[in-house]
Amino acid sequence: MKESIDRRDFIRMGALAGAGTVLAQMTGCNSLTPGGPKNVRTMMGVGSQPKDLIKVGYVGIGHQGSSHVRNLLKIEGCQLAAVCDIRPERTDWASKETVKAGQPEPKVYTGDDYAFIRMCQEEDLDLVYNAAPWRWHAPICLAAMKNGKHAASEVNIALSVDECWELVETSEKTAKHCILMENCCYDPTEMLVMNMIRKGLFGEIMYGECGYLHDLRALKLSPDFYQGMWRLMQSVKRNGNLYPTHGIGPMAWCMDINRGDALDTIVSMSTKSLGLNEYAKEHYPESEWVNTKFALGDVNICLIKTKKGKVIICKHDTNLPRPYSRDFVVQGTKGLMHKYPIQQIHIEGLSPAHNWEDLSKYQEEFEHPVWKSLKEKAQGATHGGMDYVEDYRLIQALRQGIAPDIDVYDSVIWSVIIPLSEESVRLGGKPVKFPDFTRGAWQQPRELGIVTHLY
Repeated sequence: MKESIDRRDFIRMGALAGAGTVLAQMTGCNSLTPGGPKNVRTMMGVGSQPKDLIKVGYVGIGHQGSSHVRNLLKIEGCQLAAVCDIRPERTDWASKETVKAGQPEPKVYTGDDYAFIRMCQEEDLDLVYNAAPWRWHAPICLAAMKNGKHAASEVNIALSVDECWELVETSEKTAKHCILMENCCYDPTEMLVMNMIRKGLFGEIMYGECGYLHDLRALKLSPDFYQGMWRLMQSVKRNGNLYPTHGIGPMAWCMDINRGDALDTIVSMSTKSLGLNEYAKEHYPESEWVNTKFALGDVNICLIKTKKGKVIICKHDTNLPRPYSRDFVVQGTKGLMHKYPIQQIHIEGLSPAHNWEDLSKYQEEFEHPVWKSLKEKAQGATHGGMDYVEDYRLIQALRQGIAPDIDVYDSVIWSVIIPLSEESVRLGGKPVKFPDFTRGAWQQPRELGIVTHLY
């Protein structure tokens, strides 16, 4: 993996050095990259042709995919035009739900692993959205963009550095969006804190903690929950932070990552692995998993430093007994907050000296206007309504022809933590550099769409 990272960095650094310049602002649909490779467009701030109706093809209609299908069928201006899954019973379910919602019956693609390619080639779609197993996320997005469709994927969007680069380069070449559907960015608490940061209550942000801390032993070892037990297979062969985006996505929004700052260096360490074996021994004593050698350490810790000197701890903890948490700690020069186990905050000059306050005290004044406007529509949707908000925001951005909240550069820099953390673990905790997928454009400050477009 290190050779692959160095090779790509060398090519891009050589192109920039030859031009003798640092990249400046890269906004606008057809702008060339100053000093960079010829005919490369940025997708920062790029819109699309406005359309009243967004036709969606959905791939992977399992546990999470079915939730998104339900959301899309409720969103004005969205038509589920095609559905794809290797299991005919899942496409049958989606077809019935679509007709029940008053839409035309969608075209069905099923029967083999590559049915999504035929769908991308044959159907007149605006967006291909997928919640397939992880290893298919990047291939589905690439097939969509190469066939003239925008692409959206459940987390994570890629599993290797090379996949991340291919997504960026394909998005730029085709001028099609490639979007990671990171629902935790739209959590009401995270959005409340982000709004408070924008209004200056925290001062300059210096430090954050985040992660994905969720006891998944029962789900990973269940033969029925993850189709083909694909998530368990990742634990068999990979050792690092395998699910960073739920934590790093909201943290990146709070810290202006790719909007004036950038992730620079990562150090990663994992504990040994015992949790899955012990759980299998107790609940599946006759199974092969009792003695399987799992690569994934039970707890992984990543220490990340940004270009401008901020520090982030990002954790992955899914193989041991514990209550759910994403940690989410944000600290600045004027105050700090933490979300778990209870939501507390301290703002200098507002909070009692050396004491915490309940974050709810600030709810009414600083609730994010996007969440406030959508929470009624989001009622009943999965993950406390976050899934509906992310789906709604994407469809409305495409309908209006404006840039989505999350672009391809966000999508890959959040996901590349997976292979970089694996590399650092393999090297005994040595620092590993982040690739610069923006080719220097992160230096240009720009606001989030969630701030500038309050639809």
